[in-house]
Amino acid sequence: MTAATDRARIFELVALLLTYPDDELLDAAGELRAAAARVTDETVRGQLGEFLDWLLTVSPIEAQRHYVRTFDLRRRSGLYLTYYLHGDTRKRGMALLMLKQRYRAHGLRLTGGELPDLLPVVLEFAAAVGPGDGEAPLRQHRKGLELLRSALAESGSPYRLLLEAVCAVLPDLTDADRAAVAALAVDGPPVETVGLDSLGLGPDLHALAPYPACSPSEAPR
Repeated sequence: MTAATDRARIFELVALLLTYPDDELLDAAGELRAAAARVTDETVRGQLGEFLDWLLTVSPIEAQRHYVRTFDLRRRSGLYLTYYLHGDTRKRGMALLMLKQRYRAHGLRLTGGELPDLLPVVLEFAAAVGPGDGEAPLRQHRKGLELLRSALAESGSPYRLLLEAVCAVLPDLTDADRAAVAALAVDGPPVETVGLDSLGLGPDLHALAPYPACSPSEAPR
């Protein structure tokens, strides 16, 4: 398995690259390439380099439109990990609370209304805290990561390279995991909207369903 220090580098860089490609991110081309070059895992370094070749070659508006289409407008490729396993149910609310508690135990406080299951946040936590507690959320939501990776690969998005990089340095899926992923891919996440206001999530409650209603063309996918 890839060394912990290399995994931390990978998680930190992918967390940054999964944020909206604004001018600040795109203007940091040199720093981003330098960070990718420091990754010692040759396969992952190649994946990160290929993604950066795309991101830093297309026009900013094209990169930004692709990001919105990929992560904000499609149910199947959102960045909120608990949705894949729990859908809009009370179990998802409990999963969010458990993540918050884990972060607080390590001194992390979320700001700006961020949900704790947002993939860049989970990756930043893994990079900062390291093996054990830090990487536990990634292992716990391995199925969601695999579903997201698969959706990005199916759509042909360059962002698939980032998910492939993350999945490559995590423990391999077991046969049971693969069966569960296949079942989730067919059935989709569970649906339940009652009782969520009793979970004490406060201002986060509105974000339990972060994805807009899909269009008629998206519905069968």
